[in-house]
Amino acid sequence: MGPDRSDGELLRAVARGDSQALATLYDRHAGWLHARLTRRCQDPETVREVLQDTFVAAWRTAGAHRGREAGGWLWTIAARRLVDAQRAAARAAEAQAAHARHQPDAARATAPSAEERALDALEYGDVGAALDRLSPELRAVLRATVVDGLTTREAAQLLGIPEGTVKTRAQRARRELRAALTQLRATPPHLLDALGGTA
Repeated sequence: MGPDRSDGELLRAVARGDSQALATLYDRHAGWLHARLTRRCQDPETVREVLQDTFVAAWRTAGAHRGREAGGWLWTIAARRLVDAQRAAARAAEAQAAHARHQPDAARATAPSAEERALDALEYGDVGAALDRLSPELRAVLRATVVDGLTTREAAQLLGIPEGTVKTRAQRARRELRAALTQLRATPPHLLDALGGTA
């Protein structure tokens, strides 16, 4: 299976156990995933582990992917893995500090963060289904500016388009995403607020 195959075709092949298809997906997406993870985490070892975990998860769950492009799906997995790794590191540091103070560790149940709830919606919920309805160009701009939190200038550089085009596509993408969410009858107010208000 060559590098000219679409992400969707590659993921279907991965779901059938084709390791070469996974290697092609890795070659296609690992570079930008590594760059984005590095923007959020300064520890190169954690970034490498998260990147590896992302593609292991892709191998295991490729059959569950819906849509044609894998970039946003892979980023969602990577971002979740990074949050998990950072939480684990924070818990380990807290446990070490407690031990150093001779205090017993207390198991703490933590509520999901706002980022985790948003990532869940992107991966499994109606937001993911609504994103799949957008054109690839609009999806890419939304992912860069909303999910990744890039500035207009950074998104323009990443996507190789002018800043004005990023702004125009972002406005259109938000409008179309709100309409798609409304059609799905699942538009929580906090998601509309994150998308720039009501239509």
